[in-house]
Amino acid sequence: MSTAISQTAYNYKVVRQFAVMTVIWGVIGMSLGVFIAAQLVWPELNLGMEWTSFGRLRPLHTNAVIFAFGGCALMATSFYVVQRTSQARLISDGLAAFVFWGWQAVIVAAVITLPMGFTGSKEYAELEWPIDILLGIVWIAYAVVFFGTIVKRQTKHIYVGNWFFGAFILVTAMLHIVNSAAVPVSLFKSYSAYAGATDAMIQWWYGHNAVGFFLTTGFLGMMYYFVPKQAERPIYSYRLSIVHFWALITLYIWAGPHHLHYTALPDWAQSLGMAMSIILLAPSWGGMINGMMSLSGAWHKLRTDPILRFLVVSLAFYGMSTFEGPMMAIKTVNALSHYTDWTIGHVHAGALGWVAMISIGALYHLLPKVFGRPQMHSVGLINAHFWLATIGTVLYIASMWVNGITQGLMWRAVNEDGTLTYSFVEALEASHPGYVVRMIGGAFFVAGMLLMAYNTYRTVRAAKASEYEAAAQIPAGVAH
Repeated sequence: MSTAISQTAYNYKVVRQFAVMTVIWGVIGMSLGVFIAAQLVWPELNLGMEWTSFGRLRPLHTNAVIFAFGGCALMATSFYVVQRTSQARLISDGLAAFVFWGWQAVIVAAVITLPMGFTGSKEYAELEWPIDILLGIVWIAYAVVFFGTIVKRQTKHIYVGNWFFGAFILVTAMLHIVNSAAVPVSLFKSYSAYAGATDAMIQWWYGHNAVGFFLTTGFLGMMYYFVPKQAERPIYSYRLSIVHFWALITLYIWAGPHHLHYTALPDWAQSLGMAMSIILLAPSWGGMINGMMSLSGAWHKLRTDPILRFLVVSLAFYGMSTFEGPMMAIKTVNALSHYTDWTIGHVHAGALGWVAMISIGALYHLLPKVFGRPQMHSVGLINAHFWLATIGTVLYIASMWVNGITQGLMWRAVNEDGTLTYSFVEALEASHPGYVVRMIGGAFFVAGMLLMAYNTYRTVRAAKASEYEAAAQIPAGVAH
C-alpha cells in the first residue's frame, strides 16, 4: 500500500479479519463447550477414545473460547480503537498481518495438540513449549503494533481505553513468559521450571492474570470505548476511569493466591490473596457504575437498541462476577465453594455474562463500521441473539451455583465417627440435574452465536470494497 494511503486511511483490513474470526471461533469454541457439558450428562459421549475424552477436550474448549474467541475480539477492538483514538494508521501493516496469521496458527496448533494429549497441564497455560514460543513471538509483535501506533498518534491525549488495552498486553506477556517457563525433554513434552508449592504459587500469582488482565482489563478497554460510543454519551466520570485503571493494575496481580487456601502455600500468601481480592471489589464496582452511568440521558435507547442492551447487561454481569470473586476468596466461603461447580459457575458468569456479551456488543457496533455498512443486516436478529445469550447465561450460572453449594455441603458432611456422610457417587448423582440445565443454557448461548454468524455473513456479503475503503479514511478534526 502506498505511503499516501497509509497516511490518510486506517488499516481496517486486519480489524475485519479478526472480527470475522472472532465470530467463527466463538461458534466453534462454544459448540465444543456444549459438547463437553453433554459428556457430563451422558458419559457415553466420551466415545471410548482418548482424543474425544472430557479431559482432552476441556482444555481445548478453554483455549478456543478464551484465546481464540476472546483473543480475536481483543485484537480486533484494540486495533480499531487505537487507530481511531490516535487518528493514526497502525504502525506496520506487515506486522499487523503477522499478528493475525500468527495468532490463527497458535490456535490451530492448540486444536491439533490438545486432543492428542500434548499439554503443559497448567490452567490457562496448557500449550506445549514450541507453541508457547510462537505465542510469545506473536504477542511481542502485537505489543509493537499497538504501542507503536500510540507513539505515532496525532492526538496529544492517550484515551483511557488504550491504557486498559496496553496494561492487558504487557501483563499478559509477563504472565505468559513467567508462568510458561519450562524445561523441554522432547518436542512435545516439557516439565515446569518450578517445583511443588512454588509451581502452584507461580501458576496462580501469575496465571490468575489470565483472569485479571486478559479477561478483565482487556475487555474493560472495550467497555470504555464502545459503551460511550453506542450510547452516544461521554463516559460518566473520566476521573473514576483513571482511578479504576490504577486500582486494578496495582491490586489484581496479588489476588491469585486466593486459589490456594488450605494448601501447602504459606498462610501469609493465602491471606494476601484474600485481602487483595476483597479490596478489588471497590474499583471493580466503581468501573461498573462508571459504565452504567454513562447511559445518563440515554436510558430510553435500551428499548430500541439491542447492541446497547448487550453492553449494559455485560456490565451487570461484570459487577456480579467481581462481587462473587472477592466473596469466594474469603477463606471460610472458599472452604465451601472451591473445587465445586460453584467455581465453574463463577468463571462462566465472567466468561459468558461479561467477556462474551461485551465482545458481542462491541462487534455488532464495529462490524458495520469496518465493512462500510450503515448497520448490521438485521437488528431483529441482534435482539433475538440478546435474549438467547441472556437466558443461556442465567441457566448456566444458576445451575452451577446450586450444584456447587450442593457439592460443597455434601463433601464436607461427616458422621459422628468421622467418616464421610456421602460417597462421591451420591454427590455426582445429586449434580446430574444441574448438568442437564447447564447443557441447555449452553445450547441457548450457541444458538445466539449461530444467529450472529448468519447476521455477520449477510452483512459482509453486502459490503463493497469501495464502501469499506471509504469508511477507513481518517477524518480531519477530533479523535473519535
